[in-house]
Amino acid sequence: MDTGAAVAAIDCGTNSTRLLVSDASGRPIERLMRITRLGQGVDATGRLAPEAVERCLVVLREFRGVMDRTGVGRGRLAATSAARDASNGAEFLAAAGEVTGLAPELLTGLDEGRLSMAGAVADLDPGDGPFLVLDIGGGSTELIAGDGPDDPALAAVSLQLGCVRLSERFFRDDPPTERERDEAVAEVAAQLESAVASHPRYQDTHRLVALAGTVTTLASLQLGLDEYDRDRTHHLVLSAEDVARWFRRLASEPAAARLDRPGMVPGREDVIVGGALILDAVMRRFGFGECLVSEADILDGLVASQLAA
Repeated sequence: MDTGAAVAAIDCGTNSTRLLVSDASGRPIERLMRITRLGQGVDATGRLAPEAVERCLVVLREFRGVMDRTGVGRGRLAATSAARDASNGAEFLAAAGEVTGLAPELLTGLDEGRLSMAGAVADLDPGDGPFLVLDIGGGSTELIAGDGPDDPALAAVSLQLGCVRLSERFFRDDPPTERERDEAVAEVAAQLESAVASHPRYQDTHRLVALAGTVTTLASLQLGLDEYDRDRTHHLVLSAEDVARWFRRLASEPAAARLDRPGMVPGREDVIVGGALILDAVMRRFGFGECLVSEADILDGLVASQLAA
């Protein structure tokens, strides 16, 4: 293993598959994201669909090529909610490891939460904490409360909520009906109450840091970006009014109309309503007037863990 070479992190999520390559000092060299929808139908069937697995493996082969080109000497390959929930998740992990040459890791919700916080708060003032980090994934949503990833009193929970899971479970119409939205809101509220009952510290945080594709897309929509611009969306502040307005607006129009909006990422137009609903519900439940958008997340945490080692 060449400790002076570049390091890589791959996140096989429910909706997207992502790669971060950094040099030995932690400077990003490549960031790539592909919508693969690995979690397609998992909530209903309990299995990864063959076509979803193949989409993901095609992207992982592409990422292996990028890793070779950039001189990666070591890396971590992590899978999250979809692979955790699927009865054939182990088969996917074996194939992913073979394609990438990396040892696949199936992260627990707690592992995922710590890594997400490590990435999200690395460049924030610790004095602004304790933080509530909200990682809205495709199949699960992580709530992490603490001063940082090494906080001994860190509270972390992985909720069975995500933009894909919520959309597949509740939204049968396009756009979703008021009744469908109400049912989804009730489910999110119930799971948030359960989390608070288990971890009262969630109510003692000072700053909300939100991350993952839903939040980045809402930031891009807010700015009206024709092309994704990480420098502009990273650390953008979204007010509670902004989030509520975007949720109402997106929920009232069909997916095709959402896709036409500047800032919408193709492949998110059919699940963005579910993600926006979760963010809106969290901000309402915990009384946050704003959230800080973070483009640094679990990938950055995975890279940082290798550099620290």
